[in-house]
Formats: sequence, structure tokens, C-alpha cells
Amino acid sequence: MQKNEQMYPIKLVSRRTGLSMHAIRIWEKRYNAVSPERTETNRRLYSEADMERLLLLHKATLDGHAIGQIAKLPTEQLRQLLHTTEVAPSSKSAEENKGNLTPPEAALEHCLQFVKQLDPERLKRALEDAEVALSKPRFIEQLVAPLMQKIGEMWRDGTLRVVHEHMATAVTRSFLGNVRSAYEVPETAPGLIVTTPVGQLHELGALMASATAAAEGWRVIYLGPNLPAEEIAAAARQNQARAVALSIVYPADDPRLETELQKLRRLLPDEAAMLIGGRAAPIYRALSEMPGVQLIKDMASFSAILETLRLQRPG
Repeated sequence: MQKNEQMYPIKLVSRRTGLSMHAIRIWEKRYNAVSPERTETNRRLYSEADMERLLLLHKATLDGHAIGQIAKLPTEQLRQLLHTTEVAPSSKSAEENKGNLTPPEAALEHCLQFVKQLDPERLKRALEDAEVALSKPRFIEQLVAPLMQKIGEMWRDGTLRVVHEHMATAVTRSFLGNVRSAYEVPETAPGLIVTTPVGQLHELGALMASATAAAEGWRVIYLGPNLPAEEIAAAARQNQARAVALSIVYPADDPRLETELQKLRRLLPDEAAMLIGGRAAPIYRALSEMPGVQLIKDMASFSAILETLRLQRPG
């Protein structure tokens, strides 16, 4: 390190590069993409050159290049790689580019294979690989969501046993919790309550919503599953939440749920939006006619609604 060279902590590097702190650590440890300095207390410090490399690598992976193939390229070569991609995006055929891509479909197949093998460590590593290779919206919407949907289908048709579903859920729950906690947002960021209503025990949809919202810069208060309307409303008021996001998956035909959701809307402040998503959400389409209630089709529409809410002045 040169004298008086400015060094930056990982939180700041994460904000400036768009990479999660988890991804930065994985790229450093597994691919030797950068070699940060260490303080006496073992905190990582990154130089301007480190930040530039991480930013270039991030852009290159979004263009479809596999991190394992480009992590050790010199910085100048990374700049040239991006310049070539920008100037001539069609200069290579789809077949030639195929080897550089890590499509969500391939990652999904790997994850399902490790679920079938009851191999939690390899499943975790496959999720880590996909997180660093894909952008955050693609990772959640095109890998995690279809993965859990497929596992649920295979469990219901008898292809997988309960133990497979439980293992996959435990690994994914832990992984999404780490993804969410990796984002540092200021206390002044808009607040979002995320949970499932009473009777809804499946929480992975809520965890995906939490990770997505954290990546969008929201101050997420995750409450876990199966909460009555009164408790959700109390948390929203105490945290002055801009919105409440609910995941509804199974059972889809709970006769109590519509009444519970109507009660929650009445108990929430008028200015707080109520967002309902999940596989069973379309059953409650009539609720979307109530003021302040919106149904969420998928994670992409969830992100778009969060952006709209973020731009609105509270109150």
C-alpha cells in the first residue's frame, strides 16, 4: 500500500460496485479477484484499484462472462473486454458465447441435483456460485423462486421425500437470510414489514421478498411467518413502515384468510401500502380493489412497485 493511498471498507465498496459483501468475499476467497489489505483487527480495506476491478468484473458477469474465467485477468484486459462487448455485442455467435454463460436454467439443474442427493454443502455452494454469476434480480426471480416451486411440486407428486424438501428449505432460508443481512441501509431508508399472515407457515417467499427489498435499499423488518393482523399492524406503526409485504403460498383456500387480510388493511395506517404476493395471492384478487392494496405477480413487479413507493412522499 502506498503512503496516503485512500482505502475503503467493504461496506462502502459494496455500495459503490453494486456487489453484496458476501459476493465480494467469495470472489476474493475462491477466485483471488482482489487482495485487500487487512487492519490489525483483520478488517478488509480496499484500494481504488480494487474497487475498479470489482466494478469491471461485476459488469462483465452481467454481460454473461463466468467469474471463474475472468477473475484473474489484468485490469486493462477487463477494460478491453467490456469495451469489445459494448462496441460489438453481436461479434460472437450464440454458440461461441455459450461457454461463458451461467444461465439460471443450468444453475437450477445443479441445485436440484444436490437436493436429490441430500447434499446441503454442495447446494449451498451452487447457490453461492449463482449469486456471484447472476445479477440480484435474476438470481432470486430466475433461480431461487423456480427452485423452491419445483421442489414443492416434486414433493407433492412423490418424486422427493419430505426430508429433501426440509433440507432444501433450511439451506435456502439460511442463504437468503445472509443475503438480506449483507446490505447496510441507513435508518432514514423507507421501512418495509415482511411476513406471512396467520395460518401461512411457508416463509421462503417472504424471505425472497426481504432479500429483494434490501437490495433495493429498503430498511427491511422481517417478522417471520404466521402472524395475526394485529401484530403485523403494530409492527408497521412502531416502525413507521412505508409498506407491508405478505407472502401467501399454502394453504390457498383458508376460509379465514380473506377476513384476516381485510382486518389488516383496516388496522394499517392509510399511507402504508399493503402488498400481497405468492403462489396463492391471485385467489384474493378482489382485495386489490381496496385502497392501498396491490397484488404482486413476481419479483420483477415487486421491485417496480417498491421503486414507485420509494419515490412517493410519505403521508
